[in-house]
Order: sequence, then C-alpha cells, then structure tokens
Amino acid sequence: MMTIRKSGERGHANHGWLDSYHTFSFADYYDPKQMNFRSLRVINEDFIAGGQGFGTHPHRDMEIITYIVKGALQHRDSMGNSAVMRAGDIQRISAGSGIQHSEFNASPSEPVHLLQIWISPDKIGVTPGYVEKSFAKAEPNKLHLATSKTGRDGSIPINQDADLYFSKLEAGKKVDLALGQNKHAWVQLIEGELEANGARLTAGDAAGFSREDALKLTAVTPAHFLLFALN
Repeated sequence: MMTIRKSGERGHANHGWLDSYHTFSFADYYDPKQMNFRSLRVINEDFIAGGQGFGTHPHRDMEIITYIVKGALQHRDSMGNSAVMRAGDIQRISAGSGIQHSEFNASPSEPVHLLQIWISPDKIGVTPGYVEKSFAKAEPNKLHLATSKTGRDGSIPINQDADLYFSKLEAGKKVDLALGQNKHAWVQLIEGELEANGARLTAGDAAGFSREDALKLTAVTPAHFLLFALN
C-alpha cells in the first residue's frame, strides 16, 4: 500500500526569516489526517535567512535529527555542545529527560536549507545525548544508513527502531531496499525527480509504504532524498 504526500499539500509558514514546510501537523498547522507516519512525527523543511534562527528553547522525550542540505547552522545546547553543521552533516539529539538548544544560521547573508526530523522514542526519560557526523563525502548512487537503533554499520544510534537512509542518485541510477513483513517506509524527496515503486515524485513530495516487500527507487533526474524504514 502506498500513500503520496504532495509537496504543495504540506503545511507552510513564511515568517520572513524562516520559510518552513511541514509534512506533518506542527505549530499552527494542524491536520488530523497528517499527524505522523508510524514513529515519524515531524519532517520540517526549513529555509533560514542569514543571521537568523531559533533562540534557546526546550525539548524532551523526542529523537531530533537535523540534516543540512545547504549552508551552515550554528548549534548550542544545555549539554555543553557547540558546533557549526554544514551540508551533508547529520545531528541527533536525544532530548530524553529534557534539553535546551538554539539553532542559528552561521552565515550573515547566505540562507541555510535543512530538514528537521522528530522521531518518537521507544522509551521516555532517558539521559539526553548528542551526536553529530559528517556524511558529506558519501558516494553517490548508494543508500547510506545514517541512523539506526543499534548504530550498526557506523550509523548514529537512536532510541527507536527506525533506520534513516539518504542518497544522491544520478539520472537513471537505481537503488533498492528490502522491507521485512512488518516494516513500513517513508521516502522524502529533497531535490530532483524520483520513481518510487512506479510512482513519480518531484521535489518536496513524499510517499509512505506499508506491506510492501521492497522499495525500488529510480532517479528520473538527479535526485536527493531521505528514506525511513520503520516498524
């Protein structure tokens, strides 16, 4: 079973300094039919103007993953972490029992383009944690595992049985992923055009899959996407 989520159907909020597209209900955007997909709770595609950002604010009991598409983002948090993340970097914050953090565009003039993802954890009240890793040199035309429950194959561990992959495919290239009988999948296309089990997706589109044996993904044009394999 496949469900298509078109880019233009997402929630949208333009605050001037922040232009944000919400795949699922978030902040002032509420759609009871678009609350989550399995443990995947938030996918926000954000464009933050130069020198702007989110001031210090709290989180708890959520796995927060930030994927930098373009530009640079300055991060600081109450755990003492400070970093400038750039294109290809992935950050995981396990908010657990509670953290505070801020996120600002590290450039005074150039926008930063990122996806912020929230995944509901499989346990609450855990000790907060932070990991950041660069995947900027990852080979094209392959699926790369970025997060997993166990941290297998060099991925970032998270408190949920949810695998996050990313890929950049050249036009005509293909990747496949076998799904177990109880697995579900979500494909979020960032750039380009992609065929996902025969469905055509364009930039910003997404597709959810349930009870499928495998995903077969083909780039129609150069394509950049995230893929979640979920219980």
